[in-house]
Amino acid sequence: MSEVKLTAQSRTEFGKGAARRIRRADQVPGVLYGHGTDPVHLTLPGHELLLALRTPNVLISLDLDGHTELAIPKAVQRDAVRGSLDHVDLLLVKRGEKVSVDIPVLTEGELAPGNFLLEHVLNSLPVEAEATHIPESVTVSVAGLEAGASVLAKDVVLPSGVSLGVEDDAVVIQVLAAQAEEAPAAAEGETAEA
Repeated sequence: MSEVKLTAQSRTEFGKGAARRIRRADQVPGVLYGHGTDPVHLTLPGHELLLALRTPNVLISLDLDGHTELAIPKAVQRDAVRGSLDHVDLLLVKRGEKVSVDIPVLTEGELAPGNFLLEHVLNSLPVEAEATHIPESVTVSVAGLEAGASVLAKDVVLPSGVSLGVEDDAVVIQVLAAQAEEAPAAAEGETAEA
């Protein structure tokens, strides 16, 4: 897991006009909360934050008013047209603390020969891990699986110190048989009867 250092400033201006001024200066408004503390409203550097958020569940080391805080992104709001960052919510964490996050599920390997479809029932897997050791993703092998086979949450190999945040029998990936198209053949039969 990567740790990114960002310098943030606390802000006292609120509202739509203040947020627009912050965004025009290539910065992003945000809020830091957690551990029973009062929420802290922040201004974060836009480009650096955008790069940091490319990594799922990135650990952000915030230099805020002379002291350092650790946080993970909890909610990110983007502009629907431009894709730029509008606002970010950061959750305050401590080293050694367990947090609940969703990590992406990746697949590797080839299915058994045949006409099969691979369905990702869960694109991300809810897990509980130490805040400083959150895995970037989990990889599931689908090598040799045939129609009707499925991979359950308990079958996913997790790194040490990481536990499932979902029931053991939850289906993560399943293999389906592709359905043959019968519509053209039926249409030809109807034409012959006419």
